[in-house]
Amino acid sequence: MKSRNASEFSRKADVVPLKEGIQALLKAYRLQGKMNEVYVVSSWERIMGRAVALKTQEVYFRNNKLFVRLTSAPLKHELFMAKTRVAEIINSEVGEDIVQEIVFL
Repeated sequence: MKSRNASEFSRKADVVPLKEGIQALLKAYRLQGKMNEVYVVSSWERIMGRAVALKTQEVYFRNNKLFVRLTSAPLKHELFMAKTRVAEIINSEVGEDIVQEIVFL
């Protein structure tokens, strides 16, 4: 049987947690922004609530702008009046300023 020397176990110094490895990979390939956009779109109901989500037809990003298509004119007007607050809620949920502007359609 072979005895193992210390150099065989030296790789442990290079071991990083999976979460940190994935974050480094996303940063290296500049994908973190896209991941955040996908997170916002997929979490729209949880972030804004079920009542808003039921009247939401479509949510998508284009050029750091969040586009939200709504089926209710009164809700559209209410959210338009509070769009800076909505952007703050979304940005705090993500942890960075991903939403520069919101356009309600």
